[in-house]
Amino acid sequence: MKFKLPELPYAQGSLEPAISRQTMEFHYGKHLQTYIDNLNKLIEGTPFAEMPLEQIVKQSDGGIFNNAAQTFNHTFYFETFSPNGQRHPEGKLAKAIEKKWGNFEAFREEFSAAAVSLFGSGWSWLSKNADGELTITKESNAGCPLTSGLVPLLTIDVWEHAYYLDCQNRRAEYVKKLWDIIDWSIVEKRFE
Repeated sequence: MKFKLPELPYAQGSLEPAISRQTMEFHYGKHLQTYIDNLNKLIEGTPFAEMPLEQIVKQSDGGIFNNAAQTFNHTFYFETFSPNGQRHPEGKLAKAIEKKWGNFEAFREEFSAAAVSLFGSGWSWLSKNADGELTITKESNAGCPLTSGLVPLLTIDVWEHAYYLDCQNRRAEYVKKLWDIIDWSIVEKRFE
């Protein structure tokens, strides 16, 4: 199975000012494409060549894991956004957030703090466990909650290539901007 750069459900410049067209061209068009190309080369002729991406992430290590997880993480990240999406959770997900954090604003503050405080490069995740309980985790480098048996719902990429062209080293500014483009209808579908 050959992995391909996924088509975005929005135009590359449509997420501005949260994410600029230039950042999208580099981050989506070059970084993600490189992970996909590397993954395809590394799995050729191995048992991983016929596996779905999530299974490769769960079962691999080393270079295959790094490129598979980064392909999964980036695809997941880019698929969460919309220029005109639902801006707050509703229904069961909203109730689960309120149960865990009291309200959406408290959740947003904790999730943002996790993203901003992660040392080095990596990802901040909202996931659910087997019991449907929500959790926020920080993963370094290519870390992914799939490897811990969690179901990922939302992520923020805090590798510098995700924000350096737009915000330089101001990670908190970048994280704050992302809240304006998260489409919660997508996150809700992942929760169900």
